[in-house]
Amino acid sequence: MNEKTIQIISITGTTVTGLILLSWFLSANPTTDFIEHIPGMDNRPASMSVESEDVDIGALYAAFDGMPSEIQGSWPRFRGADFNNVSKEEIKLADNWSEAGPSILWSVDLGEGHAGPVVANGRVYLLDYDEEKRADMLRCFSLDDGKEIWRRGYDVYIKRNHGMSRTVPAVADKYVVTIGPKCHVMCVDADSGNFRWGIDLIKEYEAEIPLWYTGQCPLIDDSLAVIAVGGKSLIIGVDCETGEVAWETPNPHNWKMSHSSIIPYNIHGKEMYLYCALGGIVGISARGENAGNVLFETNVWNKNVVAPSPVYLGDGKLFVTSGYGSGSMMLNIKVENDTFVVESVQQIKPGEGIASEQQTPLFYDGHLFSILPKDAGPLRNQFVCYHPDDISKLVWSSGTTSRFGLGPYIMADGKFFILSDEGVLTVMRASSKEPILLAQSKILDGHDAWGPMAIVNGRLLARDSRHLVCVDVRALEL
Repeated sequence: MNEKTIQIISITGTTVTGLILLSWFLSANPTTDFIEHIPGMDNRPASMSVESEDVDIGALYAAFDGMPSEIQGSWPRFRGADFNNVSKEEIKLADNWSEAGPSILWSVDLGEGHAGPVVANGRVYLLDYDEEKRADMLRCFSLDDGKEIWRRGYDVYIKRNHGMSRTVPAVADKYVVTIGPKCHVMCVDADSGNFRWGIDLIKEYEAEIPLWYTGQCPLIDDSLAVIAVGGKSLIIGVDCETGEVAWETPNPHNWKMSHSSIIPYNIHGKEMYLYCALGGIVGISARGENAGNVLFETNVWNKNVVAPSPVYLGDGKLFVTSGYGSGSMMLNIKVENDTFVVESVQQIKPGEGIASEQQTPLFYDGHLFSILPKDAGPLRNQFVCYHPDDISKLVWSSGTTSRFGLGPYIMADGKFFILSDEGVLTVMRASSKEPILLAQSKILDGHDAWGPMAIVNGRLLARDSRHLVCVDVRALEL
């Protein structure tokens, strides 16, 4: 055997070995020996509760030369107008882009965080942290060009903790409501930024700051701000006009504030607020004389960290999930003798089916869509589709070459817009049959692009840990 033949054999062997190792890496479950990460069991405190600072909520204000846009449309709250992360605007969006990618209309530098934007009346609102001045600031920008119109806030000291601000404001009619990292609730005038009222949930309700700071996004419903407290009261309803507390839900089990947000649903003809607290799930009456009263509560879903909100699928079906070893659960809500009864239908462990660590799954065309958490085995961080009749059976996944970390996703014009940790925007056809990739482009140069997105009139608002961009995703005019 000559030297050339030996070299060929050696190269061939190395290539085959490399292909085998690559195949194993892509298919193996890297979390076989995964140990559940339990807050409070890794030398960190079980909460971030501290004595409340003397904070003058709303004391800071500055005006700038930005002007509101005349562009119509709104994305008024966490998960949009209908709380489902789906835009109903009938605007044709691009199926693909040139090699240069979509046009970045404007960008803004931010303090470190993951707080997402909302849009109303040509204005973009975003809760930010001014690291130089050490202040929570609600910032108002023009949707046209990103120029700042005004900002309103208050002095508060925040340390870095995987980001700072991470909540989405709520805007409705005349009001904007925010919740800051240390549980300061602020309501201002949506046009002028004039201060209306504030509540320190730590000082007034003995709430505890969740791990990694406050994550719940406020809700405005019929001019009422609905806020999860988890202290002396579980949930409160506050009149946006006056700041007066309209009702309080008792908290006899001492459930704590989670990162999950309150979502309103109509279940079996009853309008209610659903909330996944640290301790369990509760349904609260949303209307009439009984507003704020508990309709049902259950501790069948009791996890140490909960970020995704509950997703109601209709016909009494409720899906809940979380990361850090939690997996997910399908519940059935029914009415027996005028009483709401909740039962567990199916529970799965990490890697056994659909779950999510941070983002709330999207329900469309009778299917659930999510980015799987890091403990999901070979499917980790992939965008997936599952049928809710069995949350352990995969319909399709984005594949091993399309992983998104903890990134957000949104739906518009029959398309999924999915943002990866690294700021790569992927567009897929909204299909419950198969994954159909349409386009990909890097729109952010930073990292930890986790904040929820918003879309208005073909303008997609997205952020990473330090920057907000407005991206033109409209279809090109022929």
